[in-house]
Amino acid sequence: MFLGVDLGSSSIKLSLFDAEQGAVKGSVSYPKEELAIEAKQQGWAEQHPDLWWENFLTAYDLLLKKTGADPKTIKAIGISYQMHGLVLVDEDQQVLRSSIIWCDSRAVNIGSEAFEALGSDYCLPNLLNSPGNFTASKLAWVKEFEPEVFSRAHKFMLPGDFLAMKLSKRITTTQTGLSEGVFWDFNERSVSKKLLDEFGFGEELIPEIVPAIGADITIDKEVAQELGLPEDVKITYRGGDQPNNAFSLNVLKPGEIAATAGTSGVIYAVTEKNAYDKKSRINTFLHVNDEEAAPKNGILICINGTGILYSWLKKILNTGRGSIDYEQMNEMVDSVQPGSEGLLCLPFGNGAERIFENQLIGSHLLNMDFNRHENRHLLRASLEGIVYALNLGFEMLSDLDVPQNTIRAGKANLFLSKSFREIFVNVTGTRLELYDTDGSVGAARGAALGVGFFSTEEEAFASLTKLEEMEPNAELTAKYQALYQDWKQSIDKHEFYKF
Repeated sequence: MFLGVDLGSSSIKLSLFDAEQGAVKGSVSYPKEELAIEAKQQGWAEQHPDLWWENFLTAYDLLLKKTGADPKTIKAIGISYQMHGLVLVDEDQQVLRSSIIWCDSRAVNIGSEAFEALGSDYCLPNLLNSPGNFTASKLAWVKEFEPEVFSRAHKFMLPGDFLAMKLSKRITTTQTGLSEGVFWDFNERSVSKKLLDEFGFGEELIPEIVPAIGADITIDKEVAQELGLPEDVKITYRGGDQPNNAFSLNVLKPGEIAATAGTSGVIYAVTEKNAYDKKSRINTFLHVNDEEAAPKNGILICINGTGILYSWLKKILNTGRGSIDYEQMNEMVDSVQPGSEGLLCLPFGNGAERIFENQLIGSHLLNMDFNRHENRHLLRASLEGIVYALNLGFEMLSDLDVPQNTIRAGKANLFLSKSFREIFVNVTGTRLELYDTDGSVGAARGAALGVGFFSTEEEAFASLTKLEEMEPNAELTAKYQALYQDWKQSIDKHEFYKF
């Protein structure tokens, strides 16, 4: 049995995977209501890591009760986690401040200044990104604005590294994680000393680096006893949520593409090239199965305001009498024709968006007509806007010579909506394959691969089940492409962003 953990900003999900049967024994997600994100100022977003640990412990107990599984049968643990966050601990492994998470925008200017100082001739070919709003820039923000906290910092970590620390009492990270934080020099295949020097970071802040797949990190004995685990259980897999989502879908080879539509929406394409966008609107990181002899990178297109927009609408619709769930919302969307009778939605209300060069665009409704538009139009316009936003980034892949024929996704979150799937397929003009998997199951498969239960990637995914597939419809593609162009022109017309 293998335990997979998916630490998100909305909840934490755990799955037990029976690798011998190739089947999931059970899964739980906790809490049921989305975790709060603390925003002390506009554009800020924080969560306390201790809350993640408390939720993990609760979810773990719920999983054992649900499945009736003996924790002594767990052979290894895999961890997936929300990318780009910053966790700081002192020498006693105590958290020094709340985590500055992925959708926090406070470090945009610091990253832009570092990009100018280091120069695009270094940043783009070597980091494959601007320091932008990633973990390195967030650490620099703490150094500048919270010097007392920074002075007590022993190590920085990403969220998944924190969870691994709580389980093992060792502070470790991975090359893939360092690339997600934009600490990694892809040409030197090492931590970027130029970036460290620019920000004034000492190398002692960097945790011990271990492999993403196959790490040899044993759970702390006391923790193992508390959780009922064997004392030799190891953490053998770790990946950021989007590389892990791709891994979960068996997207491991150059030319393969994954998508997800959870809190944020992502297109993730695997390539062997050190590809970069000249404006850093899309970003490249090491993929979880990268090897020096067989390089593999993941090109990431991210839209912050996807599932979080839909959940916000759910809250708004439930402020009166009665209640409405996502299934009912999806049915309301299905009752509206493509185009939402002219209503347009810009889904950019969750921090600075990379596809707009880290500008804060904000979310907007355009062309609202009080005599025509109802809740159902708002819901459909939102789903259309989310796909249109993803397609902005998807178009940029063509500039990087990345094949765009088939996209794989888990049948979850927004992909549960029939209309969302139809909009997605016909706006992007690609074939969509939906699979029965998620991030926690992928992390569990990764643990089994990392500990050697599976000897190859092909073995690890032999039991992955395809649920359905969709092809673009020529008539619908033409209609949606026209609607997409209208939406795009509205962004330009209102000067939210100039393409």
